[in-house]
Amino acid sequence: MKLEEIAAIQNREFSLKLTEAKMDCPPATEDLQKNTENRNRAIQADHIQYGPLNVDEPGDYWQEIADFWSTTEKAAKSSLCANCTAFDISPRMKDCLPGPTSDEDGELGYCWMHHFKCHSARSCRTWAKGGPIEEDKVSHEWQKSADFDEKETEDED
Repeated sequence: MKLEEIAAIQNREFSLKLTEAKMDCPPATEDLQKNTENRNRAIQADHIQYGPLNVDEPGDYWQEIADFWSTTEKAAKSSLCANCTAFDISPRMKDCLPGPTSDEDGELGYCWMHHFKCHSARSCRTWAKGGPIEEDKVSHEWQKSADFDEKETEDED
């Protein structure tokens, strides 16, 4: 490999790191009203149904989501934000969240699908296997593909 090629590769890697280092936190992590609006839409939208509201008293949430997915309640309870592909708990995202972000039930993270701070012990109808996001690089990739102007203000109802 030529010296010029090595320099070009190093420049690209440096530019990428510089871009990632400057990447802002998602708007909903810094704006309580925006976060609350996005979360409430996710709770109310029939195609999302984020919940349960109280993980200690879930009511019939898990049975209803199991019925929606045509599976067992046990399987539904294992499909949590904690293991969703869009659940971001990377170091850089934890820096975007306010104060302590964990409790006895789990931890707070960011949902890239619905753009709000969500709890690992909850779930929704759009859950997708493959998470959580634990690396800053992956978090940055999700953020680069996010269109906050549309997704953060879109009415999901």
